[in-house]
Amino acid sequence: MTDDSVDYDSDVEAAIRDNRPALITYITAGDPTLEDTTAYVEALDRGGSDLIELGLPFSEPIAEGPTIQAAINRALEAGTTPQGFFELVDELETDAPLLVMTYYNMILQYGSEPDVRPFVERAAEVGLSGIIVPDLPAEEADPLREACDDRGLDLVFIIAPTTEGERLETIMSQVSGFAYVQARLGTTGARANVSTATHDSLARLSGYDVPKAVGFGVSKGDHAAEIVEAGADGVIVGSALVDIIASSDDPAGAVAELEATATELKHGACRGAVDDTEADADAEDAPEPEQP
Repeated sequence: MTDDSVDYDSDVEAAIRDNRPALITYITAGDPTLEDTTAYVEALDRGGSDLIELGLPFSEPIAEGPTIQAAINRALEAGTTPQGFFELVDELETDAPLLVMTYYNMILQYGSEPDVRPFVERAAEVGLSGIIVPDLPAEEADPLREACDDRGLDLVFIIAPTTEGERLETIMSQVSGFAYVQARLGTTGARANVSTATHDSLARLSGYDVPKAVGFGVSKGDHAAEIVEAGADGVIVGSALVDIIASSDDPAGAVAELEATATELKHGACRGAVDDTEADADAEDAPEPEQP
């Protein structure tokens, strides 16, 4: 964690920069119930999450792997609605800023007629700090971008390993809060190792002055350490946490495991920052090569 805090217009950016390396966690709201979600979010907050993403269930999630798709189905079967979601967020009290992750149609259809502003206004009212929309192309994001700017919310975009050139420039001109760096092609889901694409993506984004956080496949402290050492400002963990919820028959047990896992991941990220600092120091202290 950095010692000197700076005032930022964005709660999301501040949470990452002031707590670098930041831990960003995700669970699906309403899985298995909204009441359980409250306890799970509070556990992640206690465990060291610097930002918490809450998935608003949508019936056709395109970027999610089997783990999160199953969580979304459980939440929908439990009757989770946008209204219930917003009521949940309104009652939550966390140190970590909260973001909603959902799909564009949910945002567009929230009001009495197709318009993004009612959703954004409600999100701001209940205290959300940002929105992540996996299926919204940056080229079509102006209405949502303007609505978010008007209400002081960040709009986060996901950047795939293959994104480059003019498309990358377009995304980075629209993003705020942080850039969500997709660690690998495909859908979400816990993996055994960190993709080499992560290092390439972070190198490609190094010239942009916005925090970079890596997600898709992160599941343990060693992953977090490697990602931070590669240059990320934060790590994003979702499927590994959703797995804990899905496999638990005891909400109290899930609460304890979520808190412990968040703590492990945060410690791993911090370990990566130390390793990164030591590597930089070693490079600076290395003797100059002899001239022939």
